[in-house]
Amino acid sequence: MTPVKSRSATRRVASPASPAKPEAPAAELRGVIRAAGLRSTAPRVAVLGWLRRARAPLSHGEIAEALAPQGFDRATIYRNLVDLTDAGLLRRIDVGDHVWRFEREGDGGAAKSAKASHPHFVCVDCGALSCLPEVSVAISPKPGSQRSKIGDVSQVLLQGHCGQC
Repeated sequence: MTPVKSRSATRRVASPASPAKPEAPAAELRGVIRAAGLRSTAPRVAVLGWLRRARAPLSHGEIAEALAPQGFDRATIYRNLVDLTDAGLLRRIDVGDHVWRFEREGDGGAAKSAKASHPHFVCVDCGALSCLPEVSVAISPKPGSQRSKIGDVSQVLLQGHCGQC
């Protein structure tokens, strides 16, 4: 558990000690990075590989800590998170605690995967963050109301109490 400071109090956010999914081959990751118009460097491959296997969005600090044994410093990890996000391979989310978290986006940026457009759940007690790929949220105007003021929804965040709290 990693402490996260919020305006109200320090919360503990569950973060995976190691990714849950099997590792993607480095050659595949290099191809995805090149297809997005970036040079395929060791730090980019490591960051993208780590986030492809993560169970939930991770902060810069969590990723930097996980990849430190491979010799990558925090600034290098941050620059690569920004580059991969700008290229459309990662997505940044903020769950209300002013800490950017990153998760995998659809490969290539243009073809967004169904996994990429899922909502997230944050427990208001323990701060645990979960992806909800099996949940669909539809936002539509109330029947008879004037045209909706909502344009494009980029993130849906559900808050409540998790099963552990």
